[in-house]
Amino acid sequence: MNDYRIQLEIAVEAAHLAGSYQRHRFASPLKIDMKGDKNLVTEIDRESERLIVTHLLDAFPAHNIVAEEGDYPQGDSPFRWIIDPLDGTTNYAHSFPWFCVSIGLEVAGEIVAGVIYHPVHDELFTAISGRGAFLNGRKLQVSARSPLKGALLGTGFPYDCASDPDNNFAHFIRFQKTARGIRRAGAAALDLAYVAAGRLDGFWELKLKPWDVAAGVLMVREAGGRVTTYDGSPYDVYTDRIVASNALIHDEMIALLASSRTDNQEGTP
Repeated sequence: MNDYRIQLEIAVEAAHLAGSYQRHRFASPLKIDMKGDKNLVTEIDRESERLIVTHLLDAFPAHNIVAEEGDYPQGDSPFRWIIDPLDGTTNYAHSFPWFCVSIGLEVAGEIVAGVIYHPVHDELFTAISGRGAFLNGRKLQVSARSPLKGALLGTGFPYDCASDPDNNFAHFIRFQKTARGIRRAGAAALDLAYVAAGRLDGFWELKLKPWDVAAGVLMVREAGGRVTTYDGSPYDVYTDRIVASNALIHDEMIALLASSRTDNQEGTP
């Protein structure tokens, strides 16, 4: 088994650098640009990314970088860092304290290490492939809750939900009627970390990017959960539909997604 503890340690340092900066600037006036009708980007996103990328490349100059806000040259190294410097930008811009830093390490196509840091609560979620997932050093385990009618789920909606009928609305309605409750907090990385921690029992969403899910997917799996696409097939971070759960309610979630898609013609996996 490969040991990625050194890489994880550097990623934790990078996440703390960015998180400290975000905490310091929180609720201060911001320069906000638009990447679409609803998709924001701020100076905090860009500076957080700079802090993270600089720290990682200082330690690992040959490694590749894929990040939300910048384009980086790709070399022939098998190591690739997948970075969301500020997941929950809209929340941050509105002084809503639900956002995080997410950093995943991909090696030869496999996510092997991940960090998700929630600066407001000072909660550090970490995982290494084959070595478990942890919250501030405490080992995580997904919930044991089932069936679906007793579950608390997380989800989100794509930025183009007002113009594209493939928008998660029909799925949301069906899950809201079936499960105990749905939370739509606005940071997919934290939703996945919460599934790993047993705080949410499941999560589904569409049109996510690799940086939204890379670290969180590993955490769910390392905490004993299950991650697939909408139709139950194997998931990788470059797939745009994700279902993550405690495994116990997973088949019910897949079946419900299939039935609401059939009833409402809400896109295909």
